[in-house]
Amino acid sequence: MSLTLVIGNKNYSSWSLRPWMFLKYHNIAFEEIRIPLYRDDSKSKILNYSPAGKVPILLDGDIKVWDSLAILEYLAERFPQTQGWPENVADRALARSLATEMHSGFTALRTHCGMNCRRQPAAKILPEVVQPDIDRIGEIWRQCRRQHGEKGPWLFGRFTIVDAMFAPVTLRFQSYQITTNTDAQAYIDMVLETPAIKVWVEAGKLETEVIAAFE
Repeated sequence: MSLTLVIGNKNYSSWSLRPWMFLKYHNIAFEEIRIPLYRDDSKSKILNYSPAGKVPILLDGDIKVWDSLAILEYLAERFPQTQGWPENVADRALARSLATEMHSGFTALRTHCGMNCRRQPAAKILPEVVQPDIDRIGEIWRQCRRQHGEKGPWLFGRFTIVDAMFAPVTLRFQSYQITTNTDAQAYIDMVLETPAIKVWVEAGKLETEVIAAFE
């Protein structure tokens, strides 16, 4: 049974990047349907695949899964070899907490530093409300890398759902030249060198659509 992932613009859609990266990292075959966002017909096209009217959407036969985190959870169950969560129960609890914190939080950073793969990396004057988000994310990355660094380069050693959830944020830190601690910066640099991320970014740069709100 083949998988299909419905995504938005690669240049802008951070939510779409997460399950796309997970699939690519694990070499899971899937078809891709890209629907440019913020057009007059975008909503109606997305509604053909999901009643929520938002991307991403995973189609697996008659099964439809929407929302990045729900898709990642589904993929981890569907393909247990991916080991989407850490094996240790304490690590797994922390990983789930961090993934959902990313899912529901950091609104200020999202608002003022939209994902834009085409943006020439440059610092931006940000309102004070963004700094707590920057500090918290940097501390998450620092603590995870110091605790699990000997097991591998990802937040919990090997690649997990948490890394897929935070991947778009590494692009934001790069695009807006956000300063963080050395452990967090090393993590950012590693993620940006991941083949899947490089492919996504290059594809985003080739897109011609412009969404003014994210420029």
